[in-house]
Amino acid sequence: MTSLADLRVIDAATLFAGPSAAMMLGDFGADVIKIEHPRRGDPSRGHGASVNGVGLWWKTLSRNKRTAAVDLSHADGQEILRRLAQRSDVLIENFRPGTLERWNLAPADLLELNPRLIVARMTGFGQVGPMAGQPGFGTLAEAMSGFAAMTGQPDGPPTLPPLALADGIAGLAMAYAIMVALQARERTGRGQVIDMAIIEPILGLLGPQMSAYKALGVVPRRTGNRSSSNAPRNTYRTRDGRWLAISTSAQPIAERVVTLVGRPDLVEQPWFATGHGRVQHVDELDEAVASWIAERDADEVIARFEEAQAAVAPIYDVTDIAEDPQYAALGTFVEVPDEELGSLTMQNVLFRLSDTPGEIRWPGRPLGRDTGEVLAELDYSQERIAALRSEGVIA
Repeated sequence: MTSLADLRVIDAATLFAGPSAAMMLGDFGADVIKIEHPRRGDPSRGHGASVNGVGLWWKTLSRNKRTAAVDLSHADGQEILRRLAQRSDVLIENFRPGTLERWNLAPADLLELNPRLIVARMTGFGQVGPMAGQPGFGTLAEAMSGFAAMTGQPDGPPTLPPLALADGIAGLAMAYAIMVALQARERTGRGQVIDMAIIEPILGLLGPQMSAYKALGVVPRRTGNRSSSNAPRNTYRTRDGRWLAISTSAQPIAERVVTLVGRPDLVEQPWFATGHGRVQHVDELDEAVASWIAERDADEVIARFEEAQAAVAPIYDVTDIAEDPQYAALGTFVEVPDEELGSLTMQNVLFRLSDTPGEIRWPGRPLGRDTGEVLAELDYSQERIAALRSEGVIA
């Protein structure tokens, strides 16, 4: 039994944020129907590494989804979406504001067809405001949220993440928003519209920057791997050339770390009692920790930190992750059969439920793999399906 087995979701979004939310729902049993353009497909098919021309981003992002290739700009394609909306619980879309309305698929019209429908709208800048109609991507959110401004070395440029960070955060937030809307529907019997701008969820991870700015005039600055909230916190190189990360967010951990590295005298300093105070003396703390670690091999440092119950972790790349016993114990990665590639290793579902666990039933499928099946469920005859295919409305 899976948690969301009775849920049908239409994923009419592209690239990462909206499709990530749909993937998370599919991981726990929702019947997710991915809508793609019949000739272009989803752009994520061409992102990142590929095997024999098959994109691996797509394989993960569209796992557990049935794929239907439908041209929504065509009147017959719009009718397909209306029929789907009548029989679905959630529609996720990320077209520019006004596009659904231009296609006669406005949320108000869809809700009239199915009053229990949740219409989840994911755009770069939301449905209102001076930038609403502009194209928006996660990179712009990383820039406009303050993330890039506070990321990087103090004397270096603002730094963007090497991954779809804002999109991933927005995907998680949208999955949560959908579950909130579904819970509300249990009480009211009615669906509703979700308006999510990708520029907003990432702000929450940056802490109370606006509160600090309005109350104190504080503008966050770049601190490299250091933290503006506590110290010592950095990456440190060992004698054998490996890198380790250390965090001292909790006061007892900070005390254990400096005692371990031979500077218990620092604990007695008045400024050591708070994270803010320690940040004011970060150079002295970093020098004490870095010099101690530099004189020892990584295995010894890790062992000593573990004995002291202090927080430390090696800096991994993917080769280390693949061999790590903790990930193996958690079952973080699984081998999934695939009709195109034979099998594929990918990250498992995000969390473990004791009674209704999620699972990866299949990776992302070829373009239009399930179009005929989906339309047959909507009472289209085989003759009509063939005609729509010949007209290029579907693939």
